[in-house]
Amino acid sequence: MNKLRVFLVDDHAAMREGLKLLINAQPDMEVIGQAGDGRTALQRVPESRPEVVVMDISLPVLNGVQVTEGIKRLYPGVRILALTRHRDLGYLRQVMQAGASGYVLKQAAADALVGAIRTIAAGGTYLDPELASRVMNGYLGRQPSKEVSQQAELSEREVEVIRLIAWGRSNKEIAAHLGISVKTVEYHKSRAMEKLSLHSRTDIVRYAVQQGWLQDV
Repeated sequence: MNKLRVFLVDDHAAMREGLKLLINAQPDMEVIGQAGDGRTALQRVPESRPEVVVMDISLPVLNGVQVTEGIKRLYPGVRILALTRHRDLGYLRQVMQAGASGYVLKQAAADALVGAIRTIAAGGTYLDPELASRVMNGYLGRQPSKEVSQQAELSEREVEVIRLIAWGRSNKEIAAHLGISVKTVEYHKSRAMEKLSLHSRTDIVRYAVQQGWLQDV
């Protein structure tokens, strides 16, 4: 079995070593490189050819947002997971705009980090539940923006569905929250993605960022 290739970027050697032990203990993944600052990361990622980069945001020389932009510009297929202590939604917004596929707090459990790596490697997105809940609590009760709906002629229900998808909720969870069937959720999701020319959950998250749905509430 080919193992998932993971690259670590963190300015604390002890943190990198702990992450390496955790990831290498998994049967389906391995750490194939690491860096302690942003510039070194940009130099070593092309040599290591990782599938996933686990990266702190606060880095010396170049910060995590700058490194994410650089990697995604040159190697768009590499998936990036931000791992940070920052609970500020501003950081989340910046790194997702830069091209990251996930955001995990360092305070999260080890199995959450491992699960996040697997999720983004498979093409999905992952947002730390603590941050997703904060944003959802502030936005789900609001009326969808008329500007957003008119821009792509989305229905109010379509806006509700893609917002929930952007925050990592499954079709089953969305159906339960909105009081509709899973098939209806899938229909609204498909229609919204077609109207917006989106092709994946990552595209949906980035669209949500552009619409300002990651603003602090």
